[in-house]
Amino acid sequence: MHALLGTWVRRNRSTGLFLCLVLLSTGFASAQTAATAVSESQGMLSEEAQAKLYKKLESQTEFLRKQSEVIKTVAKLIGPTVVHIEADVSNPRSLQHGQNGQVEEAGSGVIIKRKGKSYVLTNRHVIRGASPEGIRITLVDRRMIHPVPLRVWEDPRTDVAVMEIKAPHLVHARVGKSDAVEIGDFVLAVGSPFGLSHSVTFGIVSAKNRRALELGGAEVKLQDFIQTDAAINPGNSGGPLINLRGEVVGINTCIASNSGGSEGIGFAIPIKMFMNVADQLIDQGQVSRAFLGVTLERGFNSAMAAEKGLRRPIGALVKDVTPGSPAAKAKLRPNDVILTLEGAPVMDDNHLVNLISFSKVGAEVSMIVFRDRKEIVVKARLATRKDFDPKP
Repeated sequence: MHALLGTWVRRNRSTGLFLCLVLLSTGFASAQTAATAVSESQGMLSEEAQAKLYKKLESQTEFLRKQSEVIKTVAKLIGPTVVHIEADVSNPRSLQHGQNGQVEEAGSGVIIKRKGKSYVLTNRHVIRGASPEGIRITLVDRRMIHPVPLRVWEDPRTDVAVMEIKAPHLVHARVGKSDAVEIGDFVLAVGSPFGLSHSVTFGIVSAKNRRALELGGAEVKLQDFIQTDAAINPGNSGGPLINLRGEVVGINTCIASNSGGSEGIGFAIPIKMFMNVADQLIDQGQVSRAFLGVTLERGFNSAMAAEKGLRRPIGALVKDVTPGSPAAKAKLRPNDVILTLEGAPVMDDNHLVNLISFSKVGAEVSMIVFRDRKEIVVKARLATRKDFDPKP
């Protein structure tokens, strides 16, 4: 560079000084840039470099900020509909040891409107056995109310509870369609983890149709959970799982955890399943469940499927048929494999139990059954479970 400069100056002395100044200035700028780079690599930033980075970040994060605005809007919409619940519930273990049988349970709930009345949806284990006076519902504006007397319902088999409430200026959540939820959908969980009311967490739907979970209460027999990695902790029970349209698609119920805290595996009751039970509780005071009358083989495996001519253990294998039941009248037999019910593929025995239990009592259902290496169609008219299973 210096040699070239010397040659150029000898040819044009009149402008040589100007060129030298330009090159010297350029050299200084290069040195300054190098010095800045060294400073930045050591964690130092000049005010000018910092300003440039902020400007760059502004353009880079515009898309993400627009996405976060969606989350903010959903949180603003759903926040006023979520309540904190404290209940004086019965504790069977304490009673067995002659101690006070009451403990305080805490959880969450969400307010909906149904036929012009307001209801709180929550989990049965949050208010289990508590009287309306022993249930304290705290609204977003810190008002504390109780459920309407004699208007509290519970269903142990699904862990569903619903309470009618009356108060001015209530905000109601919209009920969405849980059938439309897909794995990978973004969702928000809202509730009171560890008593920290109106906490919002964000995640995705990790899986659907989770069944046969070993929950703390063995009474929860009917399961079809939505799995999510949105953080759910003790106190979130009964709170809503929300889609990006601000609609309730599930009621947060339980977690899978070794520590007792969130490990990214939470479960919510699909809102369709929840409302199926809640509607019956409100209208009838109890849940009428359909009954087919088959005992199913829980150990249905690949070897058993191959023996029957199936490529894999899909469907539900009939182990026994209850005499006089709809299954018996439809001439279902042991060793039949029920593949579909009303066109819906049957995944396993638990799935069939759910499908039957949430079918309408008295409805005639069509099943595709695999028998003697052939598919046949069998129709049965469902009865009421209580006629064959008197246990509450």
